[in-house]
Amino acid sequence: MPGESATDSSLFDRLSVLVETTRATVAVQTDAALTLMNWEIGRLIAVEVLQRERAGYAQQIVATLSQQLTQRFGRGFTTSNLHRMVKFAQAFPQRSVVATLSPQLSWSHFMAVLPVPTDEARTFYIEQTVAGRLSVRALRELIGRQGYERREIANAQTPGGSAVPTDSFRDPYFLDFLGLKEAYSEHDLEEAILREMESFLLEIGNGWAFVARQKRMAIDSDDYYLDLLFFSRPLRRLIAVELKVGRFKAAYEGQMKLYLKWLDRYERQQDEEAPIGLILCTETSREQVELLEMHKDGIVVAEYWTALPPKAELEARIAKVYREVQERLVRRQLGSGPLDGGVGK
Repeated sequence: MPGESATDSSLFDRLSVLVETTRATVAVQTDAALTLMNWEIGRLIAVEVLQRERAGYAQQIVATLSQQLTQRFGRGFTTSNLHRMVKFAQAFPQRSVVATLSPQLSWSHFMAVLPVPTDEARTFYIEQTVAGRLSVRALRELIGRQGYERREIANAQTPGGSAVPTDSFRDPYFLDFLGLKEAYSEHDLEEAILREMESFLLEIGNGWAFVARQKRMAIDSDDYYLDLLFFSRPLRRLIAVELKVGRFKAAYEGQMKLYLKWLDRYERQQDEEAPIGLILCTETSREQVELLEMHKDGIVVAEYWTALPPKAELEARIAKVYREVQERLVRRQLGSGPLDGGVGK
């Protein structure tokens, strides 16, 4: 009967969901258990062999263990893999930390961050992976693009009285992966960002999701178009992004304020925070930004660099930015100048 066929189809769909969900759960649990097993193997070899025997003899023991384990349990226990397990246990000495992270990170994720030279950088990449649910490929790309080093260069604190959450944005942003030449338009920049969206999201924000390009806003009888619209999961708010080629102009402030007011009225959901805006310029006018105090309205201005300059020039430019930051901090403490106007300003 037709009714029975529909019922059978519905039952099949529910059973399929059950099987798929269970298999996914089992896969996560299995990978977590294997990660903990590898950690235990690495810890035991480090404690029982490498720390108690002379280097040459210890290497022989590891090679013998590799042969014995492979003979009994099959693949996965090569000498190089055993040494990776040892390095893993040394890089993550607390079992509780591994146990907490293993349901969220695969063994391949751990292997991707293992070559990272410092604990601070490794922690940064792990946090980015968990927060953004990065694939192993995306994590490797982030490491390859020196995401931690870029963050350290550009990281700054948001000034007091700001509507922008601390550490949400950086200045400058490095967009060298876009492959733009010296002469390009705002349209070219937008096209390049859409083409390299994954890399852009890794550079620009933690846990961002792309929402729209050229977001149309009808106000009275006029249409306005926002370049890019994102949603930040960690911040629980919309992020409006305007792309500008050239130096920052004060007129950009009014444009972004209008967009944010519109988004707040027509797009903001009940459980979301107020939208905030990011104006990306080839060059910021730091004194204008400082005087306008746009951070109080939830607007950040930041530079973007489409090519990394030579190391000496890069260090000189960064040093100049930090000198300006220190000078403004001194003026604020002495009460002789206005508050900063944005992150890293």
